[in-house]
Order: sequence, then structure tokens, then C-alpha cells
Amino acid sequence: MVVTEIFKSIQGESSFVGLPCVFIRLTGCNLRCHWCDTAYSFYGGQNMTPDEVLGRVRELGGKLVEFTGGEPLLQKDVQPLAEQLVAEGFRVLLETSGERFVGDLPSAVVKVLDVKCPGSGESEKFCFDNLAVLERKDEIKFVIVDETDYRYALDFISKHHLHSRVDEVIFSPVFGRLNPRHLAEWILRDGLEVRMGMQIHKFIWDPETRGV
Repeated sequence: MVVTEIFKSIQGESSFVGLPCVFIRLTGCNLRCHWCDTAYSFYGGQNMTPDEVLGRVRELGGKLVEFTGGEPLLQKDVQPLAEQLVAEGFRVLLETSGERFVGDLPSAVVKVLDVKCPGSGESEKFCFDNLAVLERKDEIKFVIVDETDYRYALDFISKHHLHSRVDEVIFSPVFGRLNPRHLAEWILRDGLEVRMGMQIHKFIWDPETRGV
């Protein structure tokens, strides 16, 4: 596997926000979202065997682990490593762009699936087969940069009946680009039943800090 970094931090996103979590950030991504905040993971990285990755996760301690990137599903060893982590009693999350099929992952893995809005420049890349394999425990996230993105998310939720598929639908403002208050006001104005995500690690540490 090609790994950008493995570190323990406070989970900043998803419904697991605030919990200590070990992050496995894998190298490489086939999308180029305009607002991406982890472009440093596109290239480079360190070659590690799945056993080496597992050993590092054990060393860091804790029972919550997340695969992230980049796009973790570009790497074939993610599935067997996720299976091993689940077998050892870890709670495993995987954050993905939504462009790769998630149905081959172990059922126990919580899939945090992005739906790319127009402001990302990648809104045509979503794998719609994913919607059929999601479970209630999985999560769908929209990263929103403006009201056009917000309206796109509303339409997507309605058209694809997302609230009947998953318990958690998350709206997250692009950090530094959309005032969180505006997004909160739109959600309240329209009576939405969604979770607002705030990337709290960027408030705990400097937003440019890596490994947190």
C-alpha cells in the first residue's frame, strides 16, 4: 500500500465527530475537487505492507479507525485490511469520494460517501450503484461552497430518497469559502433534517496542520 500518513487525532467530521480516531491516509486520488484540502496526498507516500499498517494502528491504540485519502478505494489492499481490522474488533470508517463502488467492502465498515456538488468541479463522477448497497449506518456527505451547491444537494436528497437509505446526511461548508452561519440559516429556513458538519480539527489546530 502507498501511505501518506498514519496518525491519531480527534475525528473532525461525520457522526463520529469528537472521538479519538486513528487515520490511515492513503496516497493518490483520481479526482481534482476545486476546494480539496489534502492535495498533498495525491503523490509521494511510503510503501507499506498491510501488516505494517496494521501494526502501526495497533501501536497508536484506540478502537476507531478511518481510511481516508486521497481516495482510499484506489488501493486493492484496503478491503482485506478492513476485514482484518473488523476481525480484531476495530470500528472501521472509510471516507470516499463516491466515484468508486463501495459494495465490496465488509458490511461492518461505515462508509462515509461524498456526493460531489457542482462547486467541486467533479459532480458528474458519482457511482450511482453505491446507492443500492448503502445501509442505514452508512453516511452521505455534501461539501457545499455556495447556494448552488446547496440547491443541488436538496434535489439529490429528494430525487434519490436519501433519508430512506441512511440515517446520517451531512452538509459541510467548504472551510474558509462559505460562512457556516449562511449554511446553518439555509438549513433552518428550509426545515431540513440533516447534520451540519464543521471539520472541528480545523478549529482545534491550525487549518494547514498535517497529521491531525
